[in-house]
Amino acid sequence: MSKKNDNKIKAEENSAKDKIEDAIDEAIEEVEESEKNHEDAEDDSDFGLSETELLKEEVQKEKDKFLRLFAEFENYKRRTSKERLELFKTANQEVMTAMLPVLDDFDRALNEIRKTEDKNLLQGVELINNKFRETLKNKGLEPMNVEEGEIFDADIHEAITQIPAPSEDLKGKIVDVVERGYKLGERIIRYPKVVTGK
Repeated sequence: MSKKNDNKIKAEENSAKDKIEDAIDEAIEEVEESEKNHEDAEDDSDFGLSETELLKEEVQKEKDKFLRLFAEFENYKRRTSKERLELFKTANQEVMTAMLPVLDDFDRALNEIRKTEDKNLLQGVELINNKFRETLKNKGLEPMNVEEGEIFDADIHEAITQIPAPSEDLKGKIVDVVERGYKLGERIIRYPKVVTGK
């Protein structure tokens, strides 16, 4: 996907470069044509001064045209580099989203293994779990820490149900966290699913 976007960006850059080169070629041709007309006009009449002024005007117009085109190209480069940075930041989003159910399964497996007496099995699964989580963390995945008793915020939490609050201080607050949420960089890729008290 990023290769496709890179090709698109390169094609757009080449297109902008072609436009600039065409504009420069066109300006050169116009100046050469004007000089030729100027020479012809000098041969035919005594209007040398006004012809020089016309040439200066035309050169100034072409210079302005070139500067506008160059500024447009610079803006384009700035915009595409910003888009490219954004793309690199979120390029792993699909893979990370696909890994979230595996992380949930690891959590459930660890909870069940802790109930058994087999300490070696628990230690082995914990090592694999830690290595897996550390690898994903190095790629930008961060768990969202949501605690019971926090105030519910619809911008960062997803309420799946409401239950009568076990105590008065839990009304409108999070009673239980059903599924952990995750961020990739600054972007939330899965909102934590919570139960709120009413």
